[in-house]
Amino acid sequence: MVRELMGKLGDKWSVLLVVMLAKAPGQRARFSELQRMLTGISQRVLTTTLRDAERDGFVAREVFAEVPPRVEYELTELGRSLLGPMEHLARWIGEHWPTIAAARERFDRRG
Repeated sequence: MVRELMGKLGDKWSVLLVVMLAKAPGQRARFSELQRMLTGISQRVLTTTLRDAERDGFVAREVFAEVPPRVEYELTELGRSLLGPMEHLARWIGEHWPTIAAARERFDRRG
């Protein structure tokens, strides 16, 4: 249970998706907008990431009955609750990055 969810949340695209939706105008975005915000993500990976996030209750998908149909995504309350822990983790990484970089450098020199 924990391992499964951590595997998804630890995925770089899932984390970036949550952050980008939080920063989107009105905190809602269409698929094409998300694809532009998430530079380098393929259409297939974005589709899978959105479906997984929706299935887990982090993202809500709304379809508008228009021609052509419009679909928008937004964070749910559960999804928004991830922002605090993500900010703490990002802060921790920032504070400890010099130590991590030095450890990597020592390891890499060992050959």
